Amino acid sequence: MYTALLKHIHHYCPLNKAEEQAVIESFNLLELKKKSLILEAGQFCKTNYFVSKGCLRLFFFNDKGVEQTTQFAIENWWISDYTSLALKKPSEFYLQTVEDSSIMVLESAAEEALFERVPKLERYFRLMFQRAYGASQHLAKYNHNLSREAHYRHFSKSFPDFVQRIPQYMLASFLGFTPEFLSKIRAKKDQPIS
Repeated sequence: MYTALLKHIHHYCPLNKAEEQAVIESFNLLELKKKSLILEAGQFCKTNYFVSKGCLRLFFFNDKGVEQTTQFAIENWWISDYTSLALKKPSEFYLQTVEDSSIMVLESAAEEALFERVPKLERYFRLMFQRAYGASQHLAKYNHNLSREAHYRHFSKSFPDFVQRIPQYMLASFLGFTPEFLSKIRAKKDQPIS
């Protein structure tokens, strides 16, 4: 059950057997059904999550009461409310499973203890945060620079399997569309050229 996590860490930061054991001792496995809430707005987020299997999403409700998805995580991706986690303040987000999921859970206290035991893991997490931040910068660029249709086309070309897994209303929310607008874009793609 720790294979995916250890393989992912090894890709960026090789570990010896003792270090692998320290990782195994620091994480817990969480098996959740589809649509399970892991975190609710108002709660304090004290955990970082690694997706071994499945899909999670981070979302909030806007001032009109509409869900706005801000992040997804599939296999080998990390997810959390990092503002709540780092600043120890109540979360403004909900974290939910999109599919039945197997998640490796790292509590913040366990993470600090793990860094003491295996200091090189701080490098691993730095690399993960740099990659995630870079992805969020590109998403912001696409939101500002591309038409909504071009944004969808780019996203679906970059992540074709991912697009097939996510319910349409969640994908629309993530891209800043209504589900109806996304349906029109998809329908346009399927129309024959005359």
